Amino acid sequence: MPSPVLSVLDLVPVRSDQTSADAVAASIELARTADRLGFRRYWVAEHHNMPAVAATNPPVLVGLLAGRTSRIRVGSGGVMLPNHAPLVVAEQFALLEAAFPGRIDLGIGRAPGTDPVTSWALRHGAGGVSDEAVNRFPEYVDNVLAMMEPDGVGLALRGRTHVLKATPSAGSVPQIWLLGSSDYSARLAAEKGMPYVFAHHFSGSGTAEALDLYRSTFRPSPELEAPRTFLTVNAAVADSVDEAERLALPQLLQMVALRTGQPLTAQRLVEDAEKDVADGLPESHQSLIDAMRRRWVIGDADGALAEIERLAASYDVDEVMVHPVAGAVAGTDPGSAPARVRTLELLGS
Repeated sequence: MPSPVLSVLDLVPVRSDQTSADAVAASIELARTADRLGFRRYWVAEHHNMPAVAATNPPVLVGLLAGRTSRIRVGSGGVMLPNHAPLVVAEQFALLEAAFPGRIDLGIGRAPGTDPVTSWALRHGAGGVSDEAVNRFPEYVDNVLAMMEPDGVGLALRGRTHVLKATPSAGSVPQIWLLGSSDYSARLAAEKGMPYVFAHHFSGSGTAEALDLYRSTFRPSPELEAPRTFLTVNAAVADSVDEAERLALPQLLQMVALRTGQPLTAQRLVEDAEKDVADGLPESHQSLIDAMRRRWVIGDADGALAEIERLAASYDVDEVMVHPVAGAVAGTDPGSAPARVRTLELLGS
């Protein structure tokens, strides 16, 4: 199997030595690196009210990053549709596609991407991400797709049909993907003939089953004749295996905190993470780290590339989206993330 095409997923992490402005500046540098090295696409996530994640608003970030790059596709990985009115999402991404034609991806997810209180606030107190919004997810997906088409969609209201368009004169539409970490979106994407991505970088289990379900039940559509998917994976790559292991530690501890219900903080610097480990971790936490470590790509360039090729072959994909998780050492310029940049350089050279 030929080497897979590489792409990038970015949560815009915020370290303990950074402001939000610093984190955004570091992500702009990372996107420009991916663009220069020939990566296919660069996606940003949607998470809210998290001390270590500045990716709260994908369309704003997509516009910033697309405007600072020249070739790479830029998109959302993803917009959590139950948080938003479908028309607003359609308008945002139709306008981005108009500004950067042929370079915009819209990845759509069903999860809230936040805690219940923030979900409530996102909808101005109107029930948060209600069961209705989740249950109507397939309808909302259809609405987003139709509103971005040049002819728009007919809205029946008070006995009349009104034409509703995301933008007055669309010349093209973004590439639209369904995202998920369970089999729900796999079934829906197959039914609608849409591209689909399973969140392997986050879940780490059930990937093969979800992809098999998607492929085996796929129905061709006018937009897509055959199943289309790729793999996402966490990666920390450095000039040596030991250095990569060291740089991965802050994100490993961050994920342990998330999965065990500990208070979340800004991402630790490498030295602080090492001190936490030296002070001793509960056995259950170390077991979590070991399990995650086995699913991540951590190593030098040769080892990491070999592992990415193995994963691509194992899951039968021709594209792998890496989430660069390498942390920073004390004294790093706050507006940069050199270890994340180095991960892309070593993979893309």
